[in-house]
Amino acid sequence: MKEASFIEHIRSLSNFDPAVVPVGPGDDMAVVRCGGQDLLVAADQVLDGMHFRLAEHGARAAGRKAMARNLSDVAAMAGEPLAAVATVALPSGFSESDARQMYAGLRELGDAFGCPLVGGDVGSWGAALAISLTILARPGPCGVVLRSGARVGDAICVTGELGAAWQTTRHLTFTPRVAEARILAARYGPRAMIDLSDGLSVDLGHLCDASGVGADVCAPAVPVHPDAWKRPDPLAAALGDGEDYELLFTLPPAEADRLIADGPLDGVPVARIGTIVAGAARTLVLADGRRVELATTGWQHDT
Repeated sequence: MKEASFIEHIRSLSNFDPAVVPVGPGDDMAVVRCGGQDLLVAADQVLDGMHFRLAEHGARAAGRKAMARNLSDVAAMAGEPLAAVATVALPSGFSESDARQMYAGLRELGDAFGCPLVGGDVGSWGAALAISLTILARPGPCGVVLRSGARVGDAICVTGELGAAWQTTRHLTFTPRVAEARILAARYGPRAMIDLSDGLSVDLGHLCDASGVGADVCAPAVPVHPDAWKRPDPLAAALGDGEDYELLFTLPPAEADRLIADGPLDGVPVARIGTIVAGAARTLVLADGRRVELATTGWQHDT
């Protein structure tokens, strides 16, 4: 089973009242209207052996990553975190010390981003550690930024540097781009945005599919992390490794020029890597001018 096709199946069967659920499944967070105000809601999980290795990384790092992944979804919508609840399945024999360390990891980023852990559930079973968080947020002052707003001619930009995060500890220690997203929304008006969890090629595909557009990506412009230069194909690592948790967004070309001219975004570099085009094709433009298909090489959640 492919995650994308399952989500599409769920969407095809969804029948929400848009006055109550303006944004349902398919974006980084759902938008639910309550008491005349919009509430952003999302859930994400981390699993031992899939998103971290408990024996190697420890319980605190696992808890921190669970909160960080959810906060990254808030960043993708340019939202403001409010609170989170956690459901945790502890392995049999999990020590109280490790449980406290896991909670400390959850609290570490929750406290830093004003997102208290306000409840949840704890159980025990005979399998690996699993941590699931549901996070609540509110729209930022400029409103939510969806995946579906990209327009033909928009510049495609990305924060930070990409590639080889899973081969290091960066997938555990990254800082969610919540502050940077709010600055983007306030100063430059991004039209569409997503966080890079599954890999640039996959997540750009999600944004393009939601917006009904294609993309040209300039290969030499893709910011490759120094860790990825140690790989046999650094560009392939930047395009497909995933777990970077940077922001991928589109905005009018003049605003992209202004953003790049202004320099790093709250200390985080920004690169313009391509252009939104008409149609559905995603193309990689190589340094010599050749145009090849941008292969979908990131994480696709097959089961």
